[in-house]
Amino acid sequence: MKTSRNRIHYLFFIILTIGVGLFSRSRFIPDLIYPYLGDLLYCLMYYFIMGFLFPKMKSVNVLLYCIAICFVIEISQLIKVDWLNEIRSTTLGKLTLGSGFLWSDLVSYSLGGLLGFGFENYILKNKLS
Repeated sequence: MKTSRNRIHYLFFIILTIGVGLFSRSRFIPDLIYPYLGDLLYCLMYYFIMGFLFPKMKSVNVLLYCIAICFVIEISQLIKVDWLNEIRSTTLGKLTLGSGFLWSDLVSYSLGGLLGFGFENYILKNKLS
């Protein structure tokens, strides 16, 4: 679907997703989903960022780009160089670049991207248009 996204809505969704993502690292999240929820929300945030930056891009392209960005970041965790490890040792570096490669993160990213795609195409399209 090619759409023109409302940037104010997407800015709100980005901020909301970041807030929920930070909360997802609290003790209130069940152990079963704790390892996966943050990565799912991370890709969802990228979906909203891509929608914000490129308001006329087709939804399927936003989906593919946000998943690709997250996959590249995850795969980059296999690279162990001093300067990159130093960045990852900071709180902001760990939140943005992660700290260790996990195959399950790729699944979580895929589900997060699909959640954004579904949210945009089945909820936003009908409720905010």
